[in-house]
Amino acid sequence: MRICIPDDAPVVLGVSKAWPAFRDKYQAAYFDSLPGTTERLLERIAGAEVVINIRSSTQFTEQVFAACPSLRMLSIWGTGTDNIDLAAARRHNVTVTNTPAVSAPSIAEHSLALMLAVARRIPYLDAQTRADQWARGGMVQLIGKTCGVIGTGAIGARFANLAAAIGMRVLTWSFRLKPELPYPSVPIEQLLQESDVVSLHLRLSDDTRNFLNRDRLALMKPTALFINTARGPIVDEAALIEALRERRIAAAGLDVFDVEPLPPGHPFKSLDNVILTPHCAGITPEVLEAGLSLALTNVEKWAEGNPQHVVV
Repeated sequence: MRICIPDDAPVVLGVSKAWPAFRDKYQAAYFDSLPGTTERLLERIAGAEVVINIRSSTQFTEQVFAACPSLRMLSIWGTGTDNIDLAAARRHNVTVTNTPAVSAPSIAEHSLALMLAVARRIPYLDAQTRADQWARGGMVQLIGKTCGVIGTGAIGARFANLAAAIGMRVLTWSFRLKPELPYPSVPIEQLLQESDVVSLHLRLSDDTRNFLNRDRLALMKPTALFINTARGPIVDEAALIEALRERRIAAAGLDVFDVEPLPPGHPFKSLDNVILTPHCAGITPEVLEAGLSLALTNVEKWAEGNPQHVVV
């Protein structure tokens, strides 16, 4: 097989435990920098039958698939497929696989950490203590409060269990009902109106882009906390900034944004009721190794005629 990894930057696959044996077996073409442009991406993957996609900033569009008639398989490291034109992949008979669920424990833990940090105002209190200020009070106790979980896939379901474990009442909403979860599934409007914490766990798609729009954000309590470790564009970012600035939503913990990295001077950076992390919820050594290994295994399974984790 002619295999190409066009975008391992910053390097994760190249230093993983799974890479040396795979590299030696298949003599894959490997690049430890981002393509940057469609033209450079096409130069790198020209003639490849298999591409292993590491970074979501690399876009596989209709133009890319049309220009690569040899391409038959695209293995994505990660769960999200918003950088892939899946309809185009299907039209060009390219199998697309991903690495579902491997990051679920880490992302659920990060969501819990953001929720606790926002509720207990940890960054503010830490800064005040270091500045010889003895700030006290103003924290939110979560036991007995209602946590609304939007999206109950592997990550959302795990986070729901964590929220319940610290004594919260859990409400859920999802496109697909999950009867195995022991929490009430309610209409999205009811979830937003009743929840003291709203945590977002949907996949970005045409159906979910701007899912939490201005009207839906307006349903939230002025005391509510908002957590997003899914994707930035699922939320109307301008409306969220306005709601936080005007305290129509009390506070937020955000790991994802419309534009990443956050540009200089972005409004989120000036809001004292927002905690920011750099889209790192699913990045732990355990997740990296498991996900990268699975992305390579998906290639081998496909080559054996037994594809797994197929998206299209």
